[in-house]
Amino acid sequence: MKDIITMSHKELNRIEIIKRLIEKSLVESEASVQLGLSIRQIRRLKKKYLSDGAKGLISKKRGGIGNRKFSDSLKDLTLTYIRQYYPDFKPTFACEKLRENHKVLLSVETLRKWMIEAEIWIPRAHRLKRAYQPRNRRECYGELIQIDGSPHDWFEGRADKCTLLVFIDDATGKLMECQFVQSESTFTYFNSTKRYLNNHGKPVAFYSDKHSVFRTNKNSGAGLTQYGRSLDDLNIDIICANTPQAKGRVERANRTLQDRLIKEMRLIGISSMEEGNKYLPEFMNAFNTKFAKEAVNPKNIHRELVANEDLNEIFSWQEERTLSFNLTLQYDKVLYMIKDSIATRKIANHRVLVFDYHDGSIKIKYKNKQLEFRAFDKLQKVDQGQIVENKRLGSVLKYVKKKQEIRDEQRSRSSPSRQHLGEISTTKIRKKIAKNMELEIGK
Repeated sequence: MKDIITMSHKELNRIEIIKRLIEKSLVESEASVQLGLSIRQIRRLKKKYLSDGAKGLISKKRGGIGNRKFSDSLKDLTLTYIRQYYPDFKPTFACEKLRENHKVLLSVETLRKWMIEAEIWIPRAHRLKRAYQPRNRRECYGELIQIDGSPHDWFEGRADKCTLLVFIDDATGKLMECQFVQSESTFTYFNSTKRYLNNHGKPVAFYSDKHSVFRTNKNSGAGLTQYGRSLDDLNIDIICANTPQAKGRVERANRTLQDRLIKEMRLIGISSMEEGNKYLPEFMNAFNTKFAKEAVNPKNIHRELVANEDLNEIFSWQEERTLSFNLTLQYDKVLYMIKDSIATRKIANHRVLVFDYHDGSIKIKYKNKQLEFRAFDKLQKVDQGQIVENKRLGSVLKYVKKKQEIRDEQRSRSSPSRQHLGEISTTKIRKKIAKNMELEIGK
């Protein structure tokens, strides 16, 4: 009985047929067909069963060493190599190095099995998953605003893929600001944050991921990003989460929006970013009515904007430049010349601040005093590889796409620095602005 229990289903089936053959309820030819064996083999099995019983039908190879089994000495040598030279290598990479450096020819799966048995490698399924412990919502409305960009095919092929910027209140789960943009960039976040502040006021802090808009490289020593500098001017903190799970409120909202918002826009027939942005306030009201919760503390701690906080100036790209002895400075491949006067001659070789606005206009200030200037295009040709700064990446990609459709036309003298400028170059606009300023001064 013990032998029968250890037998395979195939062997148990053989026993049943051989018994019927011995009882003469089955002839040899029928048994041969049912077992897929020759009549000679059927007779051999019948003879073994009569002499040894069911045990005679068990394969003699069972429990023995397989013909293709690697020797224990090879296994020990391989694991020694792994421990000595490749302790932190994954099985696939370790297998490549064993083949290259030690002439050990193994399959990846064989090596993986050996490493698991030796506890050198732990399969992903067996690893302890990191526990993301829940945290309570913030108590007050306006205390913490989670922000994120969600790139997606929002219009299901009816328009180009784009990104939805989402601002959500941590205390209530309420959508505070949403806007479709081409991509996450400094200027798109500038625009959405200005809208947020005008509509709701200043929160205590924004909570974001580690996108380059919000956080500089640790080793760069560059300090605040342009966005971080803007929030610092407004006395608003920016906190960067270490993991996506840490800002789970906005991540879950993104998944919900990618389901509900897409379907709502499909039913209405929205097929462009402009139409989508017009519809978003209506959708946000319906979303907040259904999903928003009451804050633990009913107090609204948004702060009002101060009179001297000029959002247009604060949310501009600001960079310092040194004014040359000739009262010139270079910014964005354009040479700017400060109007010569007794007052401006005194600030030669001093640092001035360049304000680059979303509409392409430029201001230059020294100690909060605006300087008169005129623009001169220094470079006659802009190298394509030099115009992909983060603040203009979305605009450059759009510009390149348009130019690819018109293959034979040459690129304009300068890349458009703003999304909505189209084919007009920023340099021409800045020259026009400078010319208008000169005319006004002349008047």
